[in-house]
Amino acid sequence: MSGESQAKPTDYLAVERTFLAWIRTGIALMGLGFVLARFGLFLQEFNLNQPNVKSAHYGLSIWFGTTLIFVGVFAAVFSLIRYLRLMDHLRKGRDSFSHASALGIVVAAVLAVLGLAMSFYLIFTRPTPQTSNPQNQENSMLSNPENGIVRLESHHTVEDTVTRLKGILEAKGVKLFMVVDHSGEAEKAGLTMPPTKLLIFGNPKAGTPLMLASPSAALDLPLKILVAEDAGGKTWISYNAAAFLQARHNLPANLLPNIAVIEALASNAAQ
Repeated sequence: MSGESQAKPTDYLAVERTFLAWIRTGIALMGLGFVLARFGLFLQEFNLNQPNVKSAHYGLSIWFGTTLIFVGVFAAVFSLIRYLRLMDHLRKGRDSFSHASALGIVVAAVLAVLGLAMSFYLIFTRPTPQTSNPQNQENSMLSNPENGIVRLESHHTVEDTVTRLKGILEAKGVKLFMVVDHSGEAEKAGLTMPPTKLLIFGNPKAGTPLMLASPSAALDLPLKILVAEDAGGKTWISYNAAAFLQARHNLPANLLPNIAVIEALASNAAQ
């Protein structure tokens, strides 16, 4: 361009369309970044409900998501600067289209690198089923079909197991009504007892439908998990099996998930 007369209305409209396209790109990148950052939290919550899946760490998803948000902000800000510069050049009749868009090159390069990093990240953080032979499985979990009690061996001390259970309950929004320290009370009475604690917890939204369907369910609600150390120093988590409680109180099958959550809680606390 050699003068102002060479800039046509279509040139101004083309520059404006390009600017708006970059704005849409920036918004899309910021939205995708937010979803990616939250996706890691979703996967962690999903793993809590999958006792047979080995937990993986998804903390890097927050960094990848945040990076995408910054790339979106970068694209929006620099597209504005580029738009104002091009409009000024059009008014002054300067040639601004003889070289490639630096903004496009930078954004494309960053997205390419980020995409490769995310690909490797997803490959190496895939949840994998836990493998164990029948012998170990039998030793780590014992169930008595007559009284419905399931015993699961914990890899932590009683105190640490209780702490893990408290954290899981808090994360899932389940109310912990009470922790009964049986061994502590025994010590106050001058008696010796291995560490033994009972957690009583529940959610009215889940428990109320059970008691409405079968009032006798109130005898076993709120749910309870017993964490105790045996004579050999092993820590065991004990609870009433959901299927046993269903049969005992003749609960409808569609309400079984309301109490089956105890199995996932115990399994995750034991890991």
